[in-house]
Amino acid sequence: MHTDKPFIAVTMGDPCGIGPEIIIPAVTDAGVSAVCTPVIIGDRGAMERALKLHGMSSSNLESISDLLPPDKIASGTIFIKELTTLSPSDMIYACPTKASGDAVFKYISEAASLCMSGKVSAMATAPINKAALNMAGHDYPGHTELLAELTGTDEFVMMLAGDRLKVALVTIHVPIQNVPDLLSIEKVLSTIMITDRSVSRFFCRKPRIAVLSLNPHAGEGGMFGDQERVIISPAIEEARRRGVDASGPHSADTLFHFAVSGDYDAVVCMYHDQGLIPLKLLHFDDGVNITLGLPIIRTSVDHGTAYDLAGKGIASSQSMKMAILTAARMAKFTTPL
Repeated sequence: MHTDKPFIAVTMGDPCGIGPEIIIPAVTDAGVSAVCTPVIIGDRGAMERALKLHGMSSSNLESISDLLPPDKIASGTIFIKELTTLSPSDMIYACPTKASGDAVFKYISEAASLCMSGKVSAMATAPINKAALNMAGHDYPGHTELLAELTGTDEFVMMLAGDRLKVALVTIHVPIQNVPDLLSIEKVLSTIMITDRSVSRFFCRKPRIAVLSLNPHAGEGGMFGDQERVIISPAIEEARRRGVDASGPHSADTLFHFAVSGDYDAVVCMYHDQGLIPLKLLHFDDGVNITLGLPIIRTSVDHGTAYDLAGKGIASSQSMKMAILTAARMAKFTTPL
């Protein structure tokens, strides 16, 4: 195909959830097709069902195997690389099975392989059901840990991003009571360094990184905790010694005002809700989950399978669209490590 538009692998996600139906409007969006060529990695039957849900014909779906679509692409053509042929019983809405969980594993693995080989420029993932993944014998908490293993990555960071705010997390899905014990100078420093390197590579050179405190009022001189003095400040100082434009520890109750005003390019947060509450306040529909630290570009929707909406054709495709667009923009902006 004679084009400079990057291929983006779009994994179908859980066939029993909203993944297929949010992919259809996302990959056919004029803004998406203008900047990249999405290729769905998934199941033809599930995608044909999603097409019907949107009043579109299955003739719009073109199977490819070598990622070399024809020079002339008919308007509305949707490319799919078929990896599974699931039975109707394995695609019942809100009822994931062992087979559907194994299918999800295959989609993610194939997309990662295509990225690692350079056949596609990035991957954007639709939501999955972690229980189904585990049911099929793939014991991973989610996409991130699986992709880390597939790409041989030891250190990675979850970032949630929108045009106005980007937040990176030191700890992710852990009980709040465990967060203080999970923080260390090394962990905070690693998060700062990966965030700086990735934001510099994919979004803006020499980013300004704000690092949050753990405790109210940045610990109030030790009155509310000493993690700022013992852990976070030393990590920031070391990052600055290594050339990173990092500052803090900032009090979380005021910092986001300045970040959203444009004073910072990314915010390093100590725990999940510290970063995701402001992010989703601003970017509930268009936020994108980005895995930093991988040797490939991976973006995702920032929501789940939404079984209560599956099959109704009412789920928003905005986050899926933004995940694909963000992947394409990252691929275009990428600078050498």
